[in-house]
Amino acid sequence: MASGNALPVPHIHSAGRRVGRVAWKTVAVLLFILVPLACIFGSLFLGRYHMTFSQVVGALFPFAHISVPKQVSTLVVQVRLPRALAAACVGASLSASGVAFQGVFRSPLVNPELLGVSSGSGFGAAFAIVVLGGGFAIYPLAFATGMFAVFMSYWVARVYKKTPAIMLILGGVIVSSVFSALVGLMKYVADPETQLPSIVYWLMGSLSAVSFEQFWALIPMGLGVLVLLASSWRIDVLSMGDKEARSLGVNANAYRGTIVAGATLATAGAVCISGVVGWVGLVIPHIGRMIVGSSNRRLMPASISIGASFLVIVDTMARGLWASEVPLGILTALIGAPFFVYLLKKTKGGDWR
Repeated sequence: MASGNALPVPHIHSAGRRVGRVAWKTVAVLLFILVPLACIFGSLFLGRYHMTFSQVVGALFPFAHISVPKQVSTLVVQVRLPRALAAACVGASLSASGVAFQGVFRSPLVNPELLGVSSGSGFGAAFAIVVLGGGFAIYPLAFATGMFAVFMSYWVARVYKKTPAIMLILGGVIVSSVFSALVGLMKYVADPETQLPSIVYWLMGSLSAVSFEQFWALIPMGLGVLVLLASSWRIDVLSMGDKEARSLGVNANAYRGTIVAGATLATAGAVCISGVVGWVGLVIPHIGRMIVGSSNRRLMPASISIGASFLVIVDTMARGLWASEVPLGILTALIGAPFFVYLLKKTKGGDWR
């Protein structure tokens, strides 16, 4: 006979399930953190100039007293490390923005460029190359015009006193078209020998010119991603629709504005240092849903981790597979488009949420 102080079996099972859930969450968090870090560390070995483990460790940790040639240390610390870190941050930012936009606008085909940030940043970069002679001016001007493009999309959507999602989408289409035309104008007046190739290469996306000097862009990227992480439960509410959100006492327009602002900061910061890198913000959220489900509380951190790892791997391929570097936008399209076709066939057009 069980004693009076014995714990009932259902309570034991319930406690065991709670412990199991906590353990799985801990493992998931560790994986989300360690996998991108492993990809960054692995990318330091790879390239047209291969390096050994001792060379990389000696370059990263001078206090380890491992003798490393100066050119090797410079290549690791000043070239490969900032590039890998930038690729991880760009991939994480674009993926988080893709999750946010797909949830807010309730569409699996939405990407971070929806509200014109890429076309706006493209015009800013092209203007800096043609009028200001390029150089460091490209990055702040691309960031500023990307933010301005989203502001204009929001302003156009305010043709009504409210800002419904469909009006934001239409505003983004209009503003994107205008800035795409302005980019075309910059191409038309650019010097075909020097300026035009720079514009075209920037628009295809690349991290070849990234150094620690451009890491100021990580500030808006980090702020934007933090806003999206904190707002992940709001995205779940908005994904049910405005009427359902209002029935729960939620101010849909205010929440949508906060999430759009966070996604814009993250995307503009990413685009200004990498150029236009497509498909990351579209495909990575779908991969995340296949792994962790559709709840944005789990999907947002998972997509950030997957996106960071993915773009580090793609950037390593871009600089190491061929004698001349391939623009990031080309590789992400070649990888992303076939995968998206596979995804559509796998889900058979079913509910993506």
